[in-house]
Amino acid sequence: MNFLLLFLAGCINAVGVTMFLAPVNLYDSGISGTSMLLWQITPEYLTLSFFLIVLNLPLFIFGYKKQGASFTLYSIWTVLIYSLASFLITDILPIDVSSASPFAGQDLVLCALFGGLISGIGSGTAIRFGGAMDGIEVMAVIFAKGLGMTVGTFVMAFNVLLYIVIGCIFQSWILPLYSIIAYCAAIKTVDFIVEGLDKAKSAMIVTTQAQEVCQALSEAFQKGVTQIHATGFYSNTSRTVIYFVVNRFQIAKLKNIVKSIDANAFITISEVSDVLGNSAKD
Repeated sequence: MNFLLLFLAGCINAVGVTMFLAPVNLYDSGISGTSMLLWQITPEYLTLSFFLIVLNLPLFIFGYKKQGASFTLYSIWTVLIYSLASFLITDILPIDVSSASPFAGQDLVLCALFGGLISGIGSGTAIRFGGAMDGIEVMAVIFAKGLGMTVGTFVMAFNVLLYIVIGCIFQSWILPLYSIIAYCAAIKTVDFIVEGLDKAKSAMIVTTQAQEVCQALSEAFQKGVTQIHATGFYSNTSRTVIYFVVNRFQIAKLKNIVKSIDANAFITISEVSDVLGNSAKD
C-alpha cells in the first residue's frame, strides 16, 4: 500500500512541477528546484528527469545510516516515479508544456499557487507514508546540527540561496519572487497533508482537585485522562498535572469544565501534530 501511495505522490508532484511551474520558468524548492535550474541552463539532452535522479539518489543513499532502510527505499522509489512521470509529461505525452501551463496559461500567480499546492500534496503524501520527494531533507538531517542550525533553518537557507542564484543568473528577480510564492504554498500544503487539517490540541492542567477534574472530563468527553504527579517549586506542595487531548472545537468546553471545578487551575494548550492510539474509556 505504501508503494502504491508513494507512486501516486510522485505522479502528483510531477504534474505540479511540469504542468504549472516549469512551463513559465518558475522553480520548485530544494533539489527539485536545483534540477529545474540545471535543466534550463544545460544542453537539451539533459532532461529534468536526469537531474532529479542524479542529484537525489546519491543523497538518499548517503543518508542510509541516518534514515534507515525503509525511508531510503521508499524515497528512491518516489523519486524514480517522480522522474519517470516528469519525463512522460515533458517528452512523451501529447501535452504542450513548452511555453505555458495547460491549465493556467502564462498567469504567474495561478501557476505559482497551484503549482505549489499540487507539488505540496505530492511531497506531503510522500512524507506521510514514510518517504521523501527531495534529498534536501536528508542533507538537512546530516549537516544541520554540525552547522549549528535546525533542520528547518537549513532547508530554508538552501532555498533562499537557490532563489538568489537563479536571480543572479537570469538578471531578474520576478521569477524567483513568484517561485517563493509557490514554495510557501507548497510548505503550507505539506503541513496540512502531514499533520492534518484539524490538528489535535493537548491540554496540560495543574490543579489541586485532580480527581474531580478528571472525573468531569472523562464523563464529558468519554475519553481516558492521564494524571502526572508533580511538586510546585516555590510552594513545595504536591500537585497533579492532567494531560488531555481534544480537538480545537472542544477547547472552550474543556476550559469551562476545569474552571467550574477549580478556578485557580493552571491550563496550557498546545498543538499536537499527530495522535496514535485510542484514548476512549473502556
